[in-house]
Amino acid sequence: MTYLIAALLGVIQGLTEFLPVSSTAHLLVAGRLLGYEDPAFTVMIQLGSVLAIMWLYRAKIETVVGGLPSDPGARRFALMLVVATVPALLGGYAFGDFIQTILFRSLQVVGVALVAGGVVMLLLERFRPAPAVLDAERTPLPQAFGIGVCQMLALVPGVSRSGATIIGGLLLRLDRPAAAEFSFFLAMPTMTAAFVYQVIEIRGQLAPERMAEIGIGFAAAFLSAAVIVRPFLQFVRRSGFAPFAWYRIAFGVGVLTLVPGPG
Repeated sequence: MTYLIAALLGVIQGLTEFLPVSSTAHLLVAGRLLGYEDPAFTVMIQLGSVLAIMWLYRAKIETVVGGLPSDPGARRFALMLVVATVPALLGGYAFGDFIQTILFRSLQVVGVALVAGGVVMLLLERFRPAPAVLDAERTPLPQAFGIGVCQMLALVPGVSRSGATIIGGLLLRLDRPAAAEFSFFLAMPTMTAAFVYQVIEIRGQLAPERMAEIGIGFAAAFLSAAVIVRPFLQFVRRSGFAPFAWYRIAFGVGVLTLVPGPG
């Protein structure tokens, strides 16, 4: 039964990681309802989703890595991601313990963050500045840093890493598909670093049974993320982010009113 729960949570993680609806919120709520609450599991299976993105963008990654010694465009792309990643790394280092021990245990925080993020997203869909950046790969460094600062907000469970970076991108004049794709690129270094940090933190607690659960969740997250990314981009081009904003608000209200507190 525990392995089935791990697989289910992995599917939830993969389907929600790159949508601006907070995969962490979905995992925390599902874990509460299923009696399986493990923040380390939540963080570690996220790498499955990251590897799915890396697989889908493997040609771009190969071009950048191969071009670093001689291609200015490849070096600029790598620098863009470094600049955008640093704020979240600093924030995680400074506040990681508080977030893991306090915020991850409060579904009230999750519910409020979901609703607030949905409202902000609706406002941006209506009043966002005219886009000036149509290609995520050409995001100027100041905008990349600004999106990275917005990503720090996602340390609060329920904010959504993809939601925070997409909102930051829209505010900083990326168009919708470019903001979503920048969020994909930024997930690679950010979530890989979170995974490595979590492994170091719990390396003495990784019993074979726990590793099996993580492995099952990891594989399920990889497969479901690989399926959802392309349709998500196509949907955003057609319909924007308002449907996800309304979903966040409804989900957040449900969390605040219906999900039981810790037993």
